[in-house]
Amino acid sequence: MKRKASNQKSIIILFCLLFVSLLIVQCKKDGTVASTVSRALVNTPDSTIFSPFYDSTVVPYADVTPTVNDVVVAKSVLSIIKSNCVSATCHGGTGVKPYLNTYASVKSMVVPGNPEGSQLFQLITTSDLNKAMPPINYGVDLTVTEKSIIYNWIKNGAKEKPAVEDYRPAAVAIITTGCTSGNCHNQATATGAWGKSGYLGALTSADTVSFVFQNQTSGSITYYTQLKDPKLTAVWQAYKDSARKFYADTVANASFRLWKVFSTRGPLNTYDDLLFDIFYPKSIRSASGTYYVSGTKVNSKGDYLNASSSLLSRCDSTLVLANPRTKVFATSAQAGMAYSDGGLRSSDIAIIKGWYFSDPNIPNVWKYGTDGTGIFKYKKSGTIITSIQ
Repeated sequence: MKRKASNQKSIIILFCLLFVSLLIVQCKKDGTVASTVSRALVNTPDSTIFSPFYDSTVVPYADVTPTVNDVVVAKSVLSIIKSNCVSATCHGGTGVKPYLNTYASVKSMVVPGNPEGSQLFQLITTSDLNKAMPPINYGVDLTVTEKSIIYNWIKNGAKEKPAVEDYRPAAVAIITTGCTSGNCHNQATATGAWGKSGYLGALTSADTVSFVFQNQTSGSITYYTQLKDPKLTAVWQAYKDSARKFYADTVANASFRLWKVFSTRGPLNTYDDLLFDIFYPKSIRSASGTYYVSGTKVNSKGDYLNASSSLLSRCDSTLVLANPRTKVFATSAQAGMAYSDGGLRSSDIAIIKGWYFSDPNIPNVWKYGTDGTGIFKYKKSGTIITSIQ
């Protein structure tokens, strides 16, 4: 009986020793398995991921009572940290310092603008397993997207509220990837239509390619002619240069353009395309009617501010636009890009609006009108967005 009790005691001691050994290995974060773990963020973080500090962000110039298209809901720095680092036994206020449940406490661990030099980013990406956070023995690691969000937030200034540095990359990506398929706002399709109509002179097979679009509802098939580089870049840049030249002096440059109006949607493939469309809306610079400037027939209206459409109003159904020149508001919203073309989500539209009003490269005349009294009005409240908020 004594021998049996002794054996049981020996087994218990053996298990205890094994448990302690495993615990020591895990706490020290070394050993055969742990030493193969790498927390490094190998690829360059995706700068187009919207990376706010809080999960919910009300964008600047939202309606009096923020509603649809005014709020961005997205995974945030704080929610990532709370999910992985904040608990009663860790950095949650009663455990290990520093506590990481406020903006001030998290910011104390970063160097704004320098992710690589920030302790927070170092801890979640280090290959030194004795420093890695969350600890290896937790069995969890941040995803690539979560690490990219923290990286972007620090890189963009580690601000409590997003600014243009945060909104612009995300907004540009939403439009340039969501609205530029071959049958939509595409450079190659727009310039290819000019080529097919003979406006670009002789083209070879090296200059063009066909794009086939099948309507998923009706099943109908449409064939588009598209230009290829280097012809594509040369033609599209020449067009944009000529349009800018024309509107710099419409009288002197009345015969500015070699090509006729678009038979397609205006291209939105790049950030420069977006600014070009904002400065000179397609409805103005590509007009199918007969227009004259000092007796010369042109394919564009002479006043680029005499417009009833804008990039923002084509995205946000909660806003109506006033013609910047006449100051007369439309009676209904547009938002064709949000629903007809790209199927944009409410948070996507809010990001676009946040970018639009924060980007200094977008002129104030296309934000607030010629005198600052506003050209965008919320349908629900009647609130007009002015330069004084």
